[in-house]
Amino acid sequence: MTLVSKKNDPGSGLYRRPTISLITFVTMSKPVICIGAALVDELFHAREKMMMHTTNEVSSTRTAGGVARNIAHQLSLLDIPVQLISVFGNDVDGDWLKKECTDTGMLLDASITAPVPTGKYTAIINTDGSMFTALLTNAALHLITPDYLQEKEALLANAAYVLVDANISVESINWLINFTNLNKIRMIIEPCSVPPAKKIATANFNGLYLITPNEDELPALCSDAATTTEEQIKELLDRGIQYIWLHQGVDGSALYKKTETLKLNAPNANVVDCTGAGDGSVSGFILSKYFGKDNLNSLRTAHTLSAEILQVKGAIATHLNQEKLLQQVSKYYEE
Repeated sequence: MTLVSKKNDPGSGLYRRPTISLITFVTMSKPVICIGAALVDELFHAREKMMMHTTNEVSSTRTAGGVARNIAHQLSLLDIPVQLISVFGNDVDGDWLKKECTDTGMLLDASITAPVPTGKYTAIINTDGSMFTALLTNAALHLITPDYLQEKEALLANAAYVLVDANISVESINWLINFTNLNKIRMIIEPCSVPPAKKIATANFNGLYLITPNEDELPALCSDAATTTEEQIKELLDRGIQYIWLHQGVDGSALYKKTETLKLNAPNANVVDCTGAGDGSVSGFILSKYFGKDNLNSLRTAHTLSAEILQVKGAIATHLNQEKLLQQVSKYYEE
């Protein structure tokens, strides 16, 4: 595994090829554990501007998806050890989806196969790459209960990071926050969309390392009393979250903690498909943090991976390995 650092970069040497010490090697042997949805993505790309109440001509693709699974997939392609805890249906789609996962190198030892239909995510993509609408028929993620997670304590205790998407229950999220706090493991929550963000708004966030809302999800996580972005960020920080990473689309993102705010513009990208761009940014951030890099370099890597995903169809940048990704960081964020 290589991280290469650009000289004269005040953000810390992301592009230097380090000598791997024994301590670093031991840290790198710990997996990132991703918990949440694994879905079959059916994406319909409009050939012309979408029109309501009539037939629209589209092209279609079928890929493996789900927020937690997408993040796990991208990390696995970038040579990070990954365990996925999700629910697969005991059907043809489930068999196909599991093979798509294991072919990337991720492990599914702690995932569940249940007598339910495999979850599906169906999205209609506009000609400019933006989402027109999306539909979700989710797998039985209610099966990932606190009791089930407790059975996996030995696995979870060995994690370098725990990434959770908000499709699982509030009770399970609370259990995981408590467990990761006790075991000094960094936990990240990806809200996914407005409905699951609203659902987890009552969670006990105290001690959580990072939450990653976009501008629509942020107010859903907060009380009605917090009406501005500044008030919403303050409310979440006051609830004990260490970092809030606000995704702002073409305007980039802002990483907030109580003592400072770090903002970074998004690189220019020729958008083909927005599916999975947010998931990719989380993968890039985790990749950089996994190697002990600072916040600025982690944001640069995150934005670069997101930009690369925006320029392909589907949620995964399969054309990138770790070295190629870090070359792209250098291209997008030249000094």
